[in-house]
Amino acid sequence: AVAPAGCPARTPVVAPAGRPARGISCGRRSSGPTGGRGRGYGSSGTGRPRRWPRPRCPGGTVAGQTGDALALVREVLGEVGPTYRPFGDAELIGALVRGIGELEPGGPPFHWMETATPPGPGTAARCGWLDERGERAARALFGTYFPGSYAQPGRPGVRRWAGVHDESDPGRLLAVAADAWSGAGCGLLAGVVTHPRARGRGLGAAVSRFVVDDLVRRYGRAALLVDADNTPAIRAYERAGMRGRLFAAATAVPR
Repeated sequence: AVAPAGCPARTPVVAPAGRPARGISCGRRSSGPTGGRGRGYGSSGTGRPRRWPRPRCPGGTVAGQTGDALALVREVLGEVGPTYRPFGDAELIGALVRGIGELEPGGPPFHWMETATPPGPGTAARCGWLDERGERAARALFGTYFPGSYAQPGRPGVRRWAGVHDESDPGRLLAVAADAWSGAGCGLLAGVVTHPRARGRGLGAAVSRFVVDDLVRRYGRAALLVDADNTPAIRAYERAGMRGRLFAAATAVPR
């Protein structure tokens, strides 16, 4: 089951067991930065949802038959209210927006990318896990070049950082990536950033591959979310062995 409840729609989420056959499912555990336990809804075709405790930031992945999803999302929306934010395969979300007047598109589409095959750590660049000094250098890199990233050193849920250092200047960090919000069955890649002067050398792809290889071996699967129009990043993640599905989100129409 997918477990996005409790986190913003663009925050990485855990999907360790594939998609449910029908209806909508929100997992029991939050994997995003806000923490908390979520409320889950599921249908086996009976139209009677199962429920768990209320999330702090209601949201959930929708999957399955369009008719089942329409009926169940209407019920969830009526109970949770306008803060409910479903997301899932772009085609299904489009059908929900067309079929439920209270919903509208919730932003541009994005890719859920994942792999269950270790790509190997690679040899194109010297990648390794960062120590405390390296994480301080990564913090400076984000502060200058990627301040809007959810995943940054020292933030909740971000477990480890990997990086590539300049071979001619070992103290200079060129690219980083994180193991963030990982959980049983799925490790999440986040916070990939490359110093502007080092771009075009494949370092972002190299450090991503290094982290993905470790995540698959540790959790059984690695995944991430990336904006659909970020073609360079998608190609880098594909070089790390990941493949994607086009996702979209919906949000309640303001009243």
